[in-house]
Amino acid sequence: MTADTHLTVTPRMRQVPIALCAVGVIAFAVGLILSPERTWLNLLVDGFLVLALGVIGIFFMASQRLASSKWWAPIRRIPEAFSLLLPVAAVLMIVLAFGFHKLYPWVDPSSPELVDEHPLIRAGRLTYLSPAFVYVRMVVIVGLWTFFALRMRKISLGGDASAEAGLSAHARLYRYSGAFAPLFALTFAMASYDWVISLEPKWFSTMFSVYVFAGAFVEGIAAVALVTVILKRKQLFGPEGKVVDTHVVQTLGTMILAFSTFWGYIWIAQYLLVWYGNIPEEAFWYLERNNGGWLPLLLGSFAVSWVIPFFTLLPIGSKRSLKMMMGMSIFVLAGRWLDLYILVMPSKESSPQFGPLEIGMAAGAVGLVWLVVIRGLSRAPLIPPHEPVIAARRRLDSGHA
Repeated sequence: MTADTHLTVTPRMRQVPIALCAVGVIAFAVGLILSPERTWLNLLVDGFLVLALGVIGIFFMASQRLASSKWWAPIRRIPEAFSLLLPVAAVLMIVLAFGFHKLYPWVDPSSPELVDEHPLIRAGRLTYLSPAFVYVRMVVIVGLWTFFALRMRKISLGGDASAEAGLSAHARLYRYSGAFAPLFALTFAMASYDWVISLEPKWFSTMFSVYVFAGAFVEGIAAVALVTVILKRKQLFGPEGKVVDTHVVQTLGTMILAFSTFWGYIWIAQYLLVWYGNIPEEAFWYLERNNGGWLPLLLGSFAVSWVIPFFTLLPIGSKRSLKMMMGMSIFVLAGRWLDLYILVMPSKESSPQFGPLEIGMAAGAVGLVWLVVIRGLSRAPLIPPHEPVIAARRRLDSGHA
């Protein structure tokens, strides 16, 4: 660690994630030979999780800026680093496109899964899910997200030059955040339908995009919390590490608690509306997940993603404990993988299968995220030297405010 709090990446810090990436590539290659459909499904699960981490990195920064939050200023390089996953996720999604014919019925417009007895529903479905339209949407959505990620990163780094540059960057990032927020709401809803719901195009839920967003946001907060705790425990924030105090960690814990509860609320609301409404076009989706060994995983994902984090993080002491926060962040991230696994896999698999393929490809995704994030953190001071909020705090601490 240098005096200006750059993260020094040691060979060991690279070797482990590179090894994990190699495991993922090998698992993917072998899987394509032995079980291609299952392999493409796993790539969708892991690729979408990486994509969500990237875009939630931008949304996290945008939402905090628009709310004029101050607590997060010392750790803003962390969601910035996660936003750099978007170009990598774009590559994963391009690779995934070669397996679309194994996953999505809309690739063949004559597929019986696109047929509906009601002509208006059939016409609308065929139009929205026409392959050319879907591909264009996917490219535009990921392209826009990547543009905002790289542009906001460039502005942020430019603010490190001087106090005046820091103020200018702060104002410009606020404007970009205002532009990104409504764009994110629209594009993320479309992405959740295009990549997940369209696996089973006869099913629909007006709550689904909110459900996927809630899970993705919890995933992003847990990832930011995990990296924050690791850096703090290893005292890698440098001489100014005191600004990343207990309050920052506690706030991250509170956000995990709050938004996992929001996710749990949407989970229950969607389940009850679909199940008790008992409309065939909606209920079949849950029937698939109540049979064939999926029900224990469905209930288990609810417990892992909400019940256990809620009761663990409810006491204030848990949210202030670095050890507890690290454990719960990992726990929540595992829950997010399990939740997306249950959303995706039953569309093609009659029963859950956990084996070397799932473990290997998930390990590869972890290694990929690890590499991108440590690279992003090493390219700029961990604590922005001319962030206006931190500068004001320094003046207060020195008694010159």
